[in-house]
Amino acid sequence: MAQVLEFKLPDLGEGLTEASIVTWLVQVGDVVAVDQPVVEVETAKAMVEVPCPYGGVVTARFGEEGTELPVGSPLLTVAVGTPAEGEGDDEGSGNVLVGYGTAAAPARRRRVRRQDDLPVAPAAPTRNASSAPVPEAPPRSGPVPVISPLVRKLAREHGVDLRELPGSGPEGLIMRADVESAMRETVQVRAHAAEAEAVAPAPAQAPVGGTADGIRVPLRGLRGAVADKLTRSRREIPDATCWVDADATEFMHARVAMNAAGGEKISVLALLARICTAALARYPELNSRVDMAAREVVQLDAVHLGFAAQTERGLVVPVVKDAHVRDAESLSAEFARLTDAARAGRLTPGELTGGTFTLNNYGVFGVDGSTPIINHPEAAMLGVGRIIPKPWVHQGELAVRQVVQLSLTFDHRVCDGGTAGGFLRYVADCIEQPAVLLRTL
Repeated sequence: MAQVLEFKLPDLGEGLTEASIVTWLVQVGDVVAVDQPVVEVETAKAMVEVPCPYGGVVTARFGEEGTELPVGSPLLTVAVGTPAEGEGDDEGSGNVLVGYGTAAAPARRRRVRRQDDLPVAPAAPTRNASSAPVPEAPPRSGPVPVISPLVRKLAREHGVDLRELPGSGPEGLIMRADVESAMRETVQVRAHAAEAEAVAPAPAQAPVGGTADGIRVPLRGLRGAVADKLTRSRREIPDATCWVDADATEFMHARVAMNAAGGEKISVLALLARICTAALARYPELNSRVDMAAREVVQLDAVHLGFAAQTERGLVVPVVKDAHVRDAESLSAEFARLTDAARAGRLTPGELTGGTFTLNNYGVFGVDGSTPIINHPEAAMLGVGRIIPKPWVHQGELAVRQVVQLSLTFDHRVCDGGTAGGFLRYVADCIEQPAVLLRTL
């Protein structure tokens, strides 16, 4: 006998409680193998392909693309067979996520061998043109019994919803004739609709600019997570911002010299990150978190440096772990790896969490300044504007120099303005005179 197992949306880690269905990778009636990806979902952290821990025939899917589901809600059901006599029980998936619960996993049966073993719905009225009209049955909510996979494929290719189709076979089994009849009815309905549209008057032109209510964009997935985090930051953190202009001419010359010496290219962001980690070693108050329950400021030993990356899905903040022990070349390579993964939607939840300080290079958008919002629960964020030629007094004379604006937003609970100003001034000094950084290396 085949048994139908329900696969629920697993806990995807990092405290995530929900996910949105982006793309179904299987259809009802498809044969799936153990650990085969069956759906792509979007969490507040990343895009994730979810593998199914069961092997068998997909009998039902729950949720359309775009639907948001809580962890633990049903994703799909799979009809699996039991081992034949003499066969040993196969182990379940070895590639499980939190909450799969496959300790007693089903056998790895690739296909249900007997259609009779599938659970069937109660008998439905047969089609008979001479009989009285039969009230329309409600759509099926569970597995749909179909005579063969070929009939199921025929229905899928012609847009026939098997859940709404009464079967004329034994115990409501859907036959090929049922699907073909539904296909003919669909063609007739479309033909009548086309005729009605041809003679119907044209609808009134909608006013330019849409309705008075405007366009509603759901705050869900990544966009919703960003909204929640920024709102919490503004609500809980008493932040303040200070800024300074710095002459980055020598900084840019130093980068050119470093790259001319050979080896992997060093990015501007990597050099700024190296300066940040040196500054945090001097001002550890800014690499901390506030524990209001204990009324304590917790200064952290390691610097896990977040950086803002713009992607097609929106703004994400990947985290370079242990940035304080990396040199400029290592930082540059890790920034490049994480940026590529962010744009491809491959970042894992672990690569998007755990930051202790954030570096935001908004100069890539062609702007000079900003007042960053702290990435809760961190205590500070350094913003960097574009580096452009500007008039500057250099060695007592007016000259054209490469100038950048730096802004530091900090949690006023962890330090006062003197500490924040000292941190920002040290960063500016290292940019204006890169040799200053050599003292801390």
